[in-house]
Amino acid sequence: MQLPFPLADDPDEISTEKGRKLFAGQTDFLKGVVAMSGLPPSDRLEVCFAGRSNVGKSSLINALTGRKGLARASNTPGRTQEINFFTVNDDHYLVDLPGYGFANAPLAVVEKWQKLLKQYLSGRQNLRRAFVLVDARHGIKPVDEEIMSLLDSSAVTFQCVLTKADKIKAQDRDAVLKQVREKLAKHPAAFPELILTSSEKGDGIATLRSTIASLI
Repeated sequence: MQLPFPLADDPDEISTEKGRKLFAGQTDFLKGVVAMSGLPPSDRLEVCFAGRSNVGKSSLINALTGRKGLARASNTPGRTQEINFFTVNDDHYLVDLPGYGFANAPLAVVEKWQKLLKQYLSGRQNLRRAFVLVDARHGIKPVDEEIMSLLDSSAVTFQCVLTKADKIKAQDRDAVLKQVREKLAKHPAAFPELILTSSEKGDGIATLRSTIASLI
């Protein structure tokens, strides 16, 4: 019997090539936004990446684009305190959202960027899909479900991407996947397919690239 929220299959040759070509072009940092008034025009399609602080958003964006220093990665939770926009071939946006949950920053700063995050997710009309990153070692936490519920209410389709898959033991993976599937079943905006990735090993990167290429 087919499991709910199955792991995405490896893309076929045509889909793999579309994903490769999309990210083989120029990807550049455009701007960091700290207020809704600073958002770039919604004149092109975009996808965004959301996740708990230190879940690996920056590392995943770097792996997708093949540019190690494009998005700033840090071991300090909460370093990304703004919405970072990247242009892909001058045709599309990739968006790195501020990490939510625990952050090594003053409470007032945390509250400000959490508010910005929610405003963006609720009001960006050209957003095709949100990719919600979840650490494969820990599964979905209550703070993840808060964002998922916001995406439900905003009618924004989101897809769960499990990160750091190389750091979980094979015997522990099934239990995490079971927990993730049970949690996602409660969210109507959840796209019914999981992507398992490792930025360090490159696992799942071709799958994620082809998925994004199919959207934009």
